[in-house]
Formats: sequence, structure tokens, C-alpha cells
Amino acid sequence: MDVAITGGYVVPVDGEPIDGGTVLIRDGKITAVGTAADVDVPDGVTEVDASGRWVVPGFIESHAHVGVREDGEGWAGNDTNEMTDPNGARFRALDGINPADLGFTDALSGGVTSSIIKPGSGNPIGGATVAVKNWGRTVDEMVFRESVSVKSALGENPKRVYGDKGKTPSTRLGVAAVLREAFVAAQNYKAQRDHKADKGEPFERDLTLETLARVLDGELLWDQHTHRADDIATAIRLSEEFGYQLVVNHGTEGHLLADLLAEKNIPVIFGPMFTTRVKVELRNRTMRAAGIMAKAGVKVAITTDHPVVPIHFLVHQATLAVKEGMDRTEALRALTVNPAQILRLDDQVGALKPGLDGDVVVWSGDPLDVMSRALRVFINGKEVYSYDEETSEATVQNPYYTKP
Repeated sequence: MDVAITGGYVVPVDGEPIDGGTVLIRDGKITAVGTAADVDVPDGVTEVDASGRWVVPGFIESHAHVGVREDGEGWAGNDTNEMTDPNGARFRALDGINPADLGFTDALSGGVTSSIIKPGSGNPIGGATVAVKNWGRTVDEMVFRESVSVKSALGENPKRVYGDKGKTPSTRLGVAAVLREAFVAAQNYKAQRDHKADKGEPFERDLTLETLARVLDGELLWDQHTHRADDIATAIRLSEEFGYQLVVNHGTEGHLLADLLAEKNIPVIFGPMFTTRVKVELRNRTMRAAGIMAKAGVKVAITTDHPVVPIHFLVHQATLAVKEGMDRTEALRALTVNPAQILRLDDQVGALKPGLDGDVVVWSGDPLDVMSRALRVFINGKEVYSYDEETSEATVQNPYYTKP
């Protein structure tokens, strides 16, 4: 579908706002962004009048379990953690996602068009993550980056899970040892694989070590679940020992090491923020942390960790971060450009500019105003969600039926 969204207050995020701007989407991609005088709307293109509205990129949930931890399904819909092997690098979130999860509809209502879906934090190494659009019939149709990162966990969660089983790891020492042993094994595997390839000899593949070798090669990021400052320091130490690209996830006490994270150019996916201090790791949780880190020069994205916080509340966390000192522009970047850049997806999503996917949301007003609503949501140029202000009714396009 070719669409021109016209007359709105266009906020490209990665560029200056345009009052009365136009966003042109053709064949699923943004082809032009500018003033009405600058953008020529061809005949036959559907025009959407956004006068008096804000037009922004679709938000990105950078650390979610939507689809693998289904809302309202209890045990039957929980495929977040395969807690039978401390090294689960071979496990893939991709294989556990149910597109019918109600969380995907919730995401659209909050203007969230993309999610990076990750395994949970029960294992020291949880498995591979995947980037999807939050609308589709099958997960294969939703995927726009099959391989993003590998999820890993330090701290309380893995040591509790395996400690309760009387197995290694039951301490922070044990968790770090599992990670080090896994990467040493991956280094050895990679050397043997490359040696045999050079000699033209057959080599038996190992899915777990193959995945970790991709991390060592820099092909996949390392998403490190970590809350306490000492665990963040361990994450940094391990990444420097093995040379992989670290992304701190949660980073609850990241504000205590903000200068160090900035110096080492380590980004933080921060959150969830709407939680109580349910475990010791969270005792220093503060909504000021995102702003403190951003001001120190850390690239920050904001996450709900859905379903810990409902995914459609993503924008409200940014609003509260602003209330607690974060710059407004930086807060909006933490929902769009920053997660796209952190996770190396900025060639497809995160801003309104030519060449990127047509993931655009028309808001009733400033998204950081808690009273604003997402009125129309477009993914790859297709309108998938709308909200009628007069009737207070939302409509979601059924992905299982498309009119001929």
C-alpha cells in the first residue's frame, strides 16, 4: 500500500521536526519526508490527514518476552526459559513465539511497532533473540532480523534456578565460570572448525558452540541481563576477556557506573521502571537512572521487559524518566533511534527517513503527554491499528484475513 501522511507535526527523531509535514510511504518503505512543498504526492497514493496530530516513528521495545510469555495463558503460554541446561545458546526465541498473543495488540495500541524478543534470565546463557514487527499471521512473516543477539544472565536469577536444583551454578562465581567455560569451548570449536575448513575436511557442527562463535566473530551482540553494579562490572570484565560486543540489559545500578559505561561505549537497555523492589538486586532502583546515564554519555534505550510491565506502557516509562530529569528529546530517542542503533537495526527502523521501513504512528498529541493516544499505526506502510476518538473503539486489522 502506498500512503502519504500529510499535514501533521512530523517528528523524524533523527532530524528536526516539521510542522505541517508529509511522510510518503511506497512499497512498504519511506521514500520522502518533508514539507508539503518539498514532497510530491503521486496520483493514486492514499492520503491520511494528520492535521493537528503528531507523526512519529513506531516505537521499539528492545527487550521483550511478548509471544513467548503469553498474556492470560499461564503455564501453557510460558516458553520464556528452557531451564534444563545452563548453556542454552542453541535455544531460539524465534521458535517459541505465538503471533496470537494479546500482547502484540497491546503493543500496537501503545505505538510500539517492533520488538526484540528474548529468552528469559533463568539460564546463564538463555538463547538467541529475534527482531519482529508486532503484527502478522506467522512469526516468519513478522521477523525482520532473525539473528540479533544472545541473551545471558548474571546475578540472582540463574544462581537461584540452578542452586535450587543443587547444580552449578549456585553462586555468582559459578555463573561467571559457566560463561567463561562456554566461551573457551567456543574459541576452541572455532579454531578447529576453521582449521578443518582450510584443509577441506568435514566438521561436525555443534549448534550451541556455533552460536557462541558468531558472538565471538561480532556477528551477534551479547545481551547481558544484569542489575547490580558489581554484576555490571563482571559483565564488562568478561566482555573484555573474550572480545565480544556487550549490551547491558536492565542496568538497574548503571547510574552508579555511568562514567565507566560511557568511557567504554557500552549501551544500556534500561528498565523495567514500573516495578517494586521485589528482590535484593533492585534495592537501588530509581527512575532517575536513565537520565543520569544519558547525561553521562551512555546510549540508553528504555524497556518494559514485557510482561513485567505491559508493553503499551513503554512510552509512559519515558514520560516518567523525563519527569525525573531525562531530556525530552533523549527520552524519545530512547524509544526509537537509540534501540535501533544499539541493536544494529537502524538500517530498517527507528526514525522517519527515506529508505527505512514504513513504520509510522499518528498520535493525538505529544506521545510523552500521558493523555495522548496512538490513533493510527502503520507497519511497512499497512495500517494495522486505529482508534476512533468519538466512539473510543479500537480496530486491529486481522492478519489472518486480507481483503482481495
